[in-house]
Amino acid sequence: MRYTIKTEYGIICLAHMARKEWPGVSTVKEIAEDEGFSVSLTEKILQSLRRAGIVASQQGNKGGWMLVKRPYQVTLREIVEALEGSTFEVFCDPKRRESIVCKNFSICKLRPIWYRTKTTLDELYGKITLEKISEDVMEPADADEVSPSLRRRAS
Repeated sequence: MRYTIKTEYGIICLAHMARKEWPGVSTVKEIAEDEGFSVSLTEKILQSLRRAGIVASQQGNKGGWMLVKRPYQVTLREIVEALEGSTFEVFCDPKRRESIVCKNFSICKLRPIWYRTKTTLDELYGKITLEKISEDVMEPADADEVSPSLRRRAS
């Protein structure tokens, strides 16, 4: 399972905003420059997050983007669903079933695994808040937290 760069950047943009005293205002230019993103991509991401009710924009001299809720009230699940549609796509789901052809649907042993995967991710991501992400994302990972294969590649 992989999420798009839009989701990764979206989480980083929100973590940037969460570091400000709520309800702090951040401009697209500020976020893009501080995080090394393009202004146009940052704008698109924030527009998607606005449609999901996670951020709002404010016009005028002191305008910009702000979190609608406090960082501890925003979950990773909400963010991923806003930017990806869901935490995990279960292709066997009746809503998706019409658009796919599966010859093994009636005897599939994987269907329960996919549903359990989605449920597990939804529960886990529902417990991870933007507040926690903003604290952890901005701190360098401890060497013990980085997998040995990543440490070898970084060396």
